[in-house]
Amino acid sequence: MMSFKSNSEIMSNPLAWPKALDFSNYANALHTLNYPRLYANTFIVCAISFVIELTITFLSSFALARMTYKRPGLSKAVYAFLITGLCVSPFILLFPVYKINLFFGLKEQFALIFPYVASSISFNTLLFVGYLKALPVEIDEAAVIDGCSIWDLMIKIILPMTKPVIATVVIFNVLYIWNEYPFASVMLRQQSAYTLSMGASFFKGTYTVDYGGIVASSVMIIIPELIFYGLFQKKIVGGMVAGAVKG
Repeated sequence: MMSFKSNSEIMSNPLAWPKALDFSNYANALHTLNYPRLYANTFIVCAISFVIELTITFLSSFALARMTYKRPGLSKAVYAFLITGLCVSPFILLFPVYKINLFFGLKEQFALIFPYVASSISFNTLLFVGYLKALPVEIDEAAVIDGCSIWDLMIKIILPMTKPVIATVVIFNVLYIWNEYPFASVMLRQQSAYTLSMGASFFKGTYTVDYGGIVASSVMIIIPELIFYGLFQKKIVGGMVAGAVKG
């Protein structure tokens, strides 16, 4: 309800109900924020990050789940190393990642791709490996007998069967990038490159803060996210369950 209150009302009692519904904060948010640009920047980061994540995670997960007969000890060690990333907060790597981006000359949206991919690999690997281990080994054996190469087996047979996990990875990728603020606030320097999570920063000046604009813009950014989550909730749960069949 704070989005319907003036700044003076918010400062006096932020938890109280508004005296009257005031939509000026929403009008100000629509006027100030370039929502098409924010959505476009977010989509670019999501799309590139997902392609890189899927490529790295699927190839590594296939080797860890379906090719363990060659070096089972090494596969378990690599898998354990990747999963330990779940115990590490990505934000402790904020400064090192910033220095790496400076070294390689990565700026704006492209500076976000590396940390987003790196912070998602462990979780995605957990889902993919669990799902791939649940698939019958006879699928691989039948494909090899029919003369299928290892690349054809991965791309044409196994990959289409992982659609539930891929859908879950896409949804989590979108929700994570949609809400992620620490990396975006450090890596993005130009307002034209801002993602959705940075939209509220337009209302924060050096000496003043438009609290009504911040709350209204946050609501306008969160509502599409809630709709997105509601529509794909079953796929999220299905992908999580599918990836947890075996570990």
